[in-house]
Amino acid sequence: MQPFIQFESVSKAFGPLTVVDNLDLGIAKGEFLSLLGPSGSGKTTILMMLAGFERPTSGTIHLGGKRIDHLPPHRRQMGVVFQNYALFPHMTVAENVAFPLRMQRLPRAEIDRRVERALDMVRLGALKDRRPSQLSGGQQQRVALTRALVFEPDVILMDEPLGALDKQLREHMQIEIRDLHRRLGLTIVFVTHDQTEALTMSDRIGVFNAGRIEQLDAPHAVYDTPRSRFVAQFIGETNLMEGRVAALEDATATVIVEGLPLRVRRTDGLALGQEVSLSLRPERIRLGADSVGGNLLPVTISDCVYHGDHMRVQLASGPLGLVARCERLAGDWAVGTPVTAGFDPADLTVLAR
Repeated sequence: MQPFIQFESVSKAFGPLTVVDNLDLGIAKGEFLSLLGPSGSGKTTILMMLAGFERPTSGTIHLGGKRIDHLPPHRRQMGVVFQNYALFPHMTVAENVAFPLRMQRLPRAEIDRRVERALDMVRLGALKDRRPSQLSGGQQQRVALTRALVFEPDVILMDEPLGALDKQLREHMQIEIRDLHRRLGLTIVFVTHDQTEALTMSDRIGVFNAGRIEQLDAPHAVYDTPRSRFVAQFIGETNLMEGRVAALEDATATVIVEGLPLRVRRTDGLALGQEVSLSLRPERIRLGADSVGGNLLPVTISDCVYHGDHMRVQLASGPLGLVARCERLAGDWAVGTPVTAGFDPADLTVLAR
């Protein structure tokens, strides 16, 4: 089945600097895709090319089977939401939302009907006569989102739309946007550098680095089975280790890390003597009486940091240092306490080098 949005061999250069490098990417109709990466990774440039504010240096972009990379923004039927909201300060909420419909020269009665329905959908109907300066940050963000939705676009593009909000309000807006996506069947392309935001909201995540996709996968796959060191480090916290394959069995392999033998799940391509990188998420480590798994290490607690719902525990086993995420009970363990750390072979991910 042909994707609803298709990037084919798309590159974008600004002078000698290549920002997007030979991108092939398909997005399904009704999908919520997050483009995740650090500043300068190319994710916003991809969004701007899709919106029509930038032209590809090479390659093509298709929407619904039709080529659109040569079309101006107003002919692409896309709603765009920016981080700074871009609301008109001299207009009321209703006038801001109505603006794209007025540009389409729709009849006044049709404009009023759509604006009322859209504002009710995001629970802003009672505020329609207020100006942006009279609204909270979250309310302004909902107005910007409503303005992008009101003309019933094929695609909603969002560029760091929640970056200016505080943590609690940002989490609330994540739920609201996700709910709108599900109720309306919207196709959303969402740019963010916030890993938690992408994991919470997306159907799939494209992790970008230096203009290329490092991994394109469902959130759980990006987190649980990263394919590269970059993805493992960028998505959440992880323990990265370097070792050499010392033995191969049917389902597992033994990797020597800092003189310690660790059993890992065997994957295709592993060979005796091969140097590999391993990723182990902190929450996969069990300490003390809860220690389980095919790997049991004697460790010493070197630090404990309280995080409210969990403890971040720094561990040392000879030259090997690990970080564990544990229940709050772990805070009873004093620095210097010897314990056992346990984790399964399946919890260690072998990364591409």
